[in-house]
Amino acid sequence: MLDDIIKDRLKKERSYPARVKRTHTVFEVLKSFSSFSKSKKKVFIVGRVMGLRGQGALMFLDIQDGSGKMQGVVKKDLVGGDFQKFKANLDLGDFVEIGGVVFKTKSGEKSIEARSARNIVKSLRPLPSVWHGLHDVEERFRKRYLDLLLNSEVKEKLSQRSKIIEYFRQTLYKEGFLEVETPMLQPIPGGAIARPFVTHHNALDIDLYLRIAPELYLKRLLAGGEEKIFEIGRSFRNEGIDKDHNPEFTTIELYWAYQDYRSLMKFVEKLMKKFVPGKWGVTEFTELFKKYANRDWRGLEADELEEIYKKQIRPKVVKPTWVINYPEKIMPLAKLVENNQDLTESFQLIVNGVELVKGFSEMNDPVFQRKQMEEQEKDFRAGNPEASRLDADFLEMLEYGMPPAAGMAIGIDRLVAFATKSHSVKEIIAFPTLRPKAD
Repeated sequence: MLDDIIKDRLKKERSYPARVKRTHTVFEVLKSFSSFSKSKKKVFIVGRVMGLRGQGALMFLDIQDGSGKMQGVVKKDLVGGDFQKFKANLDLGDFVEIGGVVFKTKSGEKSIEARSARNIVKSLRPLPSVWHGLHDVEERFRKRYLDLLLNSEVKEKLSQRSKIIEYFRQTLYKEGFLEVETPMLQPIPGGAIARPFVTHHNALDIDLYLRIAPELYLKRLLAGGEEKIFEIGRSFRNEGIDKDHNPEFTTIELYWAYQDYRSLMKFVEKLMKKFVPGKWGVTEFTELFKKYANRDWRGLEADELEEIYKKQIRPKVVKPTWVINYPEKIMPLAKLVENNQDLTESFQLIVNGVELVKGFSEMNDPVFQRKQMEEQEKDFRAGNPEASRLDADFLEMLEYGMPPAAGMAIGIDRLVAFATKSHSVKEIIAFPTLRPKAD
């Protein structure tokens, strides 16, 4: 059936104009509708035909561009001899150029009365007649272009994502932070406990890794004299996919010299209060572990400890809560609590069982950091693909000296999902990772 439709549309006139004339977007025309109506000034709009009605010598088109939708009225006696050609070759989904004057129909709808009408792009495939409520939800993500076209909620969520990122960027600029970029291809993956993606550089004949976090390179900039820095960008982790995880994800990572985790928590709360309203609680990691796991965490291995926390404990933290002072064994890059060397000066903001923010006072003792990295390297060589690696270049940097600092990461995908009341991060990522569809 679809092949027949495509063949039929291929037979139609396809001599499109080399140059498209567009004087205004739909939004601009509607915004200044009154002045255009009084002046009778001719305007040109361009967009996709989303609705098509009428017969004989009169056609009504719903024309949609990136800014909105407007009705076009095409009359044979006003567009002349081109009318029959235009009508015969027009299908839903085509892109058209309409030039004319604005007016209101008898029903009061703001419209443009065409003096010229041209088909500029032919849609060979018909737009879906049913899109909302698809049983195969992943079909929406596979054909995101149709999802954007036919689902205004998706367009709004992606717009909100852009605005949230811009808010953070502009706010941090005003606070005196410098935006930087660090490598996405790294010789040693570090800055988090996660399994990396590996690739190969042919010219250098070396394996490289897609970064799991920008942390270790950002800290190098602290050692180089920068005091307030941040990066907005993608990281990649070769792990599972669920409503809170996508293999590639966006974070804001921030580092601030001469601060500690307490002062950074205050700053983060000020930064994010507009997205996470209400009173934020504070609780110790050890208190949560005792309450919900009812066992001693000290004898557990790092991976077992983290598994219990993520599966049994964190989902029960619903209201906005700072969970602080995580064990050293699961925060190997954080500074130790002064009166308890088993714990670190660390925090996570948990909302609805999901981690939105993670941060800590940065470990800058090169001797202790080397010891930790050596233990992680042993764990990796023993078969744990998620263990952090020993980064000799990073340790050498610490030996030159890195100032006391605090750092944190905000998960943009999760925050936007929360702010837009989305069920999954897939909803607010333009092109989430999916299993390829069988032919």
